[in-house]
Amino acid sequence: MIDTHTHLYSDEFDNDRDEMIQRAIDKGVDKFFLPAIDSSTHKKMLNLEAEYPGQIFAMMGLHPCSVNPETWENELKIVENYLNSRAFCAIGEIGIDLYWDKSTLDIQIIAFEQQIDWAIQRDLSIVIHTRESFDEVFEVLDRKKHPKLRGIFHCFSGNLDQANRAVDLGFLLGIGGVVTFKNGKIDQFLHQIPLENIVLETDSPYLAPVPFRGKRNESAYLELIAGKLVTVYGKSFSDIDRITTENARRIFEQL
Repeated sequence: MIDTHTHLYSDEFDNDRDEMIQRAIDKGVDKFFLPAIDSSTHKKMLNLEAEYPGQIFAMMGLHPCSVNPETWENELKIVENYLNSRAFCAIGEIGIDLYWDKSTLDIQIIAFEQQIDWAIQRDLSIVIHTRESFDEVFEVLDRKKHPKLRGIFHCFSGNLDQANRAVDLGFLLGIGGVVTFKNGKIDQFLHQIPLENIVLETDSPYLAPVPFRGKRNESAYLELIAGKLVTVYGKSFSDIDRITTENARRIFEQL
């Protein structure tokens, strides 16, 4: 299995990071993809990637929650410098977040569009954060439509229409712990989206699946998400593993 979105460098893992990663490996997770947030965590993320060559892969990007009026332009320059200095598996996580701060929408859009341009120039996938912002994200993607524009809607929690629209734009849906929640709702329609459009993710340490909801999430719990998809799609665990792994290999450059 491949965890396509996990913050393994988070401070919440400082006391048991290696053990946590080993638990995931023991459960069959053999590759981990790390989304960037901002310059406060780049070094920690890249050091962790260096410790696990061939297993952990770093993205580069500026998270929409880190787009603030004082620092966003400098943060984008840092991202661009990294992209010019070495290879990354994707640009992410990027996008729009209107849950925490609606006042920065204008600069969030500018930062999102700039990073999409970099992805197209470098033929890289993007990993999109969409919290209470599907309409705004789709408006940007429609404006930026390009044959090379592709990626993942991370932590997809929208409705069927939004899922179909994302797929029609050439994106995969990142499915995590929300699919196991009683009020998550996506399990009610996800079977209508072909499994070829799905990848697995944990977003650890956030959004732990049932029965660990509300506790620290970790990549070992990816098997619980895959197990839920067994029920949703009526396929075997091995089929869920194989197909979602193939999907992740298509979307990331490093595989």
